[in-house]
Parts: sequence; C-alpha cells; structure tokens
Amino acid sequence: MAVPKGKVSKQRGNKRFANNYKAAMPTLVECPQCHEMKQSHRVCKKCGYYDGVQVVSDEPEKE
Repeated sequence: MAVPKGKVSKQRGNKRFANNYKAAMPTLVECPQCHEMKQSHRVCKKCGYYDGVQVVSDEPEKE
C-alpha cells in the first residue's frame, strides 16, 4: 500500500487544488426598464428599479 514519505506542507497541498479553481463570472440579465445589463435579483445601478418598482432615486430627499 502506498504511504506518503513525509508531510505535505499546506502551501504545496493548496497549489495542487489552485490549478483547477476558476472564479465564475456573474450571470447578467437585461433590465426591463432601461435595457442595461445587470445582475439578476439586484437593483439596477442605472435606473434604480427592481421588479418594476423604483427602489432607489437619484434625487436628494427634502427635509
């Protein structure tokens, strides 16, 4: 039976798995209001709409 000759360091072991790791790009969808690309289930950064309702406005609030 194969037995490791010595301890494999954390750095050496992590290198083995780092070669196969690749960060996934977020899925983008088109905003129904302004037709810009945005992440799904997030407020649109350009127009401030989410699910057909304006959540964020560009105008400052009056006190």
